[in-house]
Amino acid sequence: MGKKYDFKYIVIGSGPAGSAAALTLVKSKKRVALIENRYFGGTNLNTRDIPYKVALDFSHTYHKLSLYPEFKNQDLTFNFPTIAARELNTIMKTGGNDKKVFENAGVVCLDGYANLLDQHTIAIGQQRITAEYFVLATGSKLKTGGISGIDRVDYLTPNTAVKIRRLPKVVTIIGGGSTGCEIAEYYAELGVKVLLLEMSDLLLPREDREVGETITDYFTRRLGISVLTGCKVVALEEDNFSKYIVFQTNGVEKMIRTDYIVLATGSEPILDYGLENAGVKFKNSGINVDKLFQTSAKNIYAIGDCLGNESSTERAEKEGLTVAMNLVNKTKITVDYKGMPRIVNLYPEIATTGFNESDLIRRDRDYKKSIVKLDEITASKIYGIEHGFVKLLSDKNSHIIGATIVAPNASLMISELSIAVRHNLTALELASTPHVCNSFNEAIKLAAKKLLPKKR
Repeated sequence: MGKKYDFKYIVIGSGPAGSAAALTLVKSKKRVALIENRYFGGTNLNTRDIPYKVALDFSHTYHKLSLYPEFKNQDLTFNFPTIAARELNTIMKTGGNDKKVFENAGVVCLDGYANLLDQHTIAIGQQRITAEYFVLATGSKLKTGGISGIDRVDYLTPNTAVKIRRLPKVVTIIGGGSTGCEIAEYYAELGVKVLLLEMSDLLLPREDREVGETITDYFTRRLGISVLTGCKVVALEEDNFSKYIVFQTNGVEKMIRTDYIVLATGSEPILDYGLENAGVKFKNSGINVDKLFQTSAKNIYAIGDCLGNESSTERAEKEGLTVAMNLVNKTKITVDYKGMPRIVNLYPEIATTGFNESDLIRRDRDYKKSIVKLDEITASKIYGIEHGFVKLLSDKNSHIIGATIVAPNASLMISELSIAVRHNLTALELASTPHVCNSFNEAIKLAAKKLLPKKR
């Protein structure tokens, strides 16, 4: 007779990866526990995805209305605390920090910080709990290393930046990646003076250069955001009157004063919970797993942001579902990331799928590309859009292998291209697909036509 454990499965972390895993595992009719040390539903539901969607939806709408000449002489004011109140209300409606969805399904919810004691045992405070299998979905935390004085200055983080109840006059955001740009746009659209600092030579360094150039131009010309690239922040300071940021640029050290500081300096996996006690191998960049997400400890699996890979709610949910199904059904299904979309919730939105041009250059792969700027199509005239484009990449056989969209509704437009990438559609098949006239989707059709072989 095998050893008796308190639970068949214990999932640590209730974000999108852990939630998907726990709710799938409990269908096996085995005892399943879900451990969370802060918010049930994870940061994406409680402090990131949902509140950001609400905040940015309001700021985009407010800013767009303010640009209409029909409203030029109107007093478009807003009650800033009600934005935070609506965020909280929406979080509650979508199940934020609520155990009921898990408990109603039969999952045992445990509050506290879990520490691995060995391959089958964890501690939550003084409590010891055992399981036959563990699924680690512990997520990530803000990366703050390398900045002096950070522990002596009051600053905002991506988890708190859109939840404050008093609108500042001046905000400086450190980090020009996707989150930093979203926060910068949110404040700027509401009339705050914004300074955005980025270490790379362009905003959004993960994306192709055209994206960073387009967003930088939009930020500076349309929103009045001051963008400083090539800046390395070395120290933060604070006195009774202001906060100060010390940074280096072109070999020169400078200091600026600001009302608020937002750190959007990227994330790193959470790893400090006794992995070595359980024989789980890891690096500072994340937990080591095989293609089935199994760690060096054969009964322990890891999924989501704790792996240190690309952060994405969609990826995390898929990984959680796949691991759970494999454990329950004794299968060996792997996750196919082909065609997985990635979204930046700016206005205009940014959406990518498949390879970007930087990926292909790094892999030394042959490819063709086409770009159609939005101002080339009728929709841009209708909606007054000056910034944005559709960029398609194809292989030597004209199969679509990547796409980048910067457009007001890019998150909807990208679905068509995710299908094209995932199912190896050709530029001809994409170009011959009917598209709605006078919509931004026309840019997809035109970009696909540009990839077609030239007629002789």
